[in-house]
Amino acid sequence: MRRSVILIVVGIAVAAVLLGLGKWQVDRLAWKTQILADIETHITQAPVAVPANPDPIADRYLPVSVTGTVTTDELHVLASARGQGAGYRIITALETEEGRRLMLDRGFVAINAKDDTRPEHDATIIGNLHWPDERTGSTPENDLANNDWFSRDIPQMAQALDAEPILIVVRETDYPEPRVTPWPVDTAGIPNNHLEYAVTWFSFAAIWIIGIAYLLWRDRRAKDERPE
Repeated sequence: MRRSVILIVVGIAVAAVLLGLGKWQVDRLAWKTQILADIETHITQAPVAVPANPDPIADRYLPVSVTGTVTTDELHVLASARGQGAGYRIITALETEEGRRLMLDRGFVAINAKDDTRPEHDATIIGNLHWPDERTGSTPENDLANNDWFSRDIPQMAQALDAEPILIVVRETDYPEPRVTPWPVDTAGIPNNHLEYAVTWFSFAAIWIIGIAYLLWRDRRAKDERPE
């Protein structure tokens, strides 16, 4: 009897913890889904002028409109686009009508288009401010000598282009380029794994409950089979 009581008490306690963790992940899923929806709405709002001193947190994804000269000073960031394979993001210096020198993520080109001639031109651009956080422990250092970049490191790119540490990711432009595909910001790169975590915790809870139930059943059966 004592073993059964201990199994029941421990079983209930652990099951409650596992179910609580699953419920917490469900709540987090709803919270994260709402955040992603808010970001998507924010991304496509009416664009504004580029702020004088944008904040990397408060102004992340801010829609902006800017007119200026897209220069031939560019950096090549290795990337892989869904359905297109490996290629490069083209990051260019943008000299605005107001005399600022910003950075422009023009979009994606295939591997064989990396060294294409992309002439200087004037353009009006609608895009979003972005401060990507792409570097991990396994990301190689950017090869500045060969202009091969492995992450969009804002301070380092700004130094290389002699520009402000402000990156505009193109969404629309009145000067479309045939071999450059705009790669606008979206929420695809923001992880939302809370559903998987919830299923994992609920699965652990189910396995635990079944295991405790089996032990109780086995003990009860053994007791019933014991001779009087």
